[in-house]
Amino acid sequence: MKRAVTLTVVANMTSNYSEGLGNISSVQKIFKEQHVYAVRSRESLKNAICVQAGLYDDLETSVDGAAQKLVSAEKNAATCRALEGGYMSTKELTYIRNSSFYLTDAIACDAFVNETRFHNNLYLASNQAKANGFSLQVKGNAEKAGLMPYQYEYDKSMKVYSLTIDLEMVGKDENFQAEAEPEEKADRVLRILEAVRSLSLVVKGNLDNAEPLFIAGGLSERKTHYFENVVRVKRGALAITQDLKDKLSEDFSCALLRGDNFSNEDEIVKELDPLSMKQFFEQLEERVKSWYGL
Repeated sequence: MKRAVTLTVVANMTSNYSEGLGNISSVQKIFKEQHVYAVRSRESLKNAICVQAGLYDDLETSVDGAAQKLVSAEKNAATCRALEGGYMSTKELTYIRNSSFYLTDAIACDAFVNETRFHNNLYLASNQAKANGFSLQVKGNAEKAGLMPYQYEYDKSMKVYSLTIDLEMVGKDENFQAEAEPEEKADRVLRILEAVRSLSLVVKGNLDNAEPLFIAGGLSERKTHYFENVVRVKRGALAITQDLKDKLSEDFSCALLRGDNFSNEDEIVKELDPLSMKQFFEQLEERVKSWYGL
């Protein structure tokens, strides 16, 4: 029986930022296979998807030592979409409900190459100096006007991440013996899928189109990231392996955003016969509706 939606996505996206040192910001990275790779963390990715999907529209927070999602008998995962991604409430009694969907880090396909960008707020500082009748050229006035150079590492590259949704868990909260209607369950899943399909990120004030360039997956019997280990991109080429083909043959499909995003696009089309992104998501959405009896 199909019990989950599993997807593995290749997207061109920026990394999120880790700790800064003074006025220097560095992108988040991991070390594997003797190389350093830029990443967008699973937490950052999940937050972006939840926000774009509208799952956080009804989010309320409470503070009990630390800020946490507000949970109660009336406001639980069945009645509040913001709690679908899981919660731990320590107010009065402790309640824990795991997320019904899981993401991996979005890891760059190729090793990190440092690209540093240098900026300053010269226009704002000049405006401040002009308004107060002094010159930035005079020693000490730059600090007085708030002139500040800053720099940050920049990375936008192909990254791979996986998403798995437990269809049996969506809309249920065993802590309060509550369960949403099938229509609400399906709507939550469809919102997540639509967010993945048209994902946009705002990074350092810049809009980042992180829509899928290639995607593989569908409804699955196993609640796991089924394609995580077979979707690989090296030097701009998607690895077309027998294992990838075998997995796709198990009632899964793939889709390609055509536009020479991959150096072996013709080979992908010939060997995998991918759907368009529109076809892939429309078919998957219909299967989700059918799974919930709609």
